[in-house]
Amino acid sequence: MDEKPKIIVIAGPTAGGKTTLSVELALALGGEIVSADAMQVYRYMDVGTAKPSTEERRGIAHHLLDVVNPDEAFNAAAYRDLALAAIRDIRARGKVCLVVGGTGLYIKALLKGIFECPETDEDLRRSLLQEARDGGAGKLYEFLEATDPESAARIHPNDVVRIVRAVEIYRLTGKPASQVRTAHGFQEAPVRALKLYLRMDREVLYRRIDRRSLDMVRDGLIEETRGLLERGYSPDLKPMQAIGYRHMVKCLDGVYSREEAVETLQKDTRRYAKRQLTWFRADPEAEWLDPEDRDAFTRKIGRFMSEAG
Repeated sequence: MDEKPKIIVIAGPTAGGKTTLSVELALALGGEIVSADAMQVYRYMDVGTAKPSTEERRGIAHHLLDVVNPDEAFNAAAYRDLALAAIRDIRARGKVCLVVGGTGLYIKALLKGIFECPETDEDLRRSLLQEARDGGAGKLYEFLEATDPESAARIHPNDVVRIVRAVEIYRLTGKPASQVRTAHGFQEAPVRALKLYLRMDREVLYRRIDRRSLDMVRDGLIEETRGLLERGYSPDLKPMQAIGYRHMVKCLDGVYSREEAVETLQKDTRRYAKRQLTWFRADPEAEWLDPEDRDAFTRKIGRFMSEAG
């Protein structure tokens, strides 16, 4: 087995075609897939996470799907531990390992490590979430801008979960999260990675997102969300606040009509894709390829896998 296992990272924005491409590559190369999607780890959340179906997987083993329930804690550190174990197993069996997804933080955690920060303080977390509910995320975001402008620049003003975590770290340590992150340096490299990112025209991507949003609702996203609520999962849970599910909760509550829910879902997904692209474009090690150019992917992967070391 490699001293540092080699992996292929296939990354890109939501609805960019990662699933189909990665399955075709795995079939051609004798590979298996490790998901790098922060939502596909959750059980019972299939439609809204675009989790590949059995048919779409085409017999290719997929790892890190359906590993926790929606009310169980999961974060980048837990992802890293599970992903590294899966990668080592795949490589030990002589298979090519494709790490596929759009969660940039999980990919970075896997490749570079996790910066040390305090465990979540549940009382403080609840207090901050209540503060966000009472006064809106804007006030917390203003506090973050004043105390940690670098983190504020990386976080969308409406991303309550990440705002709360950054403020929580500051209040627990007295240091900005960005400072703790910089001190860590993200230099741990347990694997050797070839990073291939999907390049797509922005308007084409947005049309794909709009179509996928319609397809999700047609394929049962409202019913899936209702089922999660009926299982007792609170709409305040982190995964239930994710794109798609929060929109359907509002539809079920009568806040949105079906049409309004779809339109808002499309708009928010486009915004999310834009943030993903901003994150990925900051990676100097990335090679950007047209997802339709399968030969380019196989050539680069072939050369990488044949290199010594």
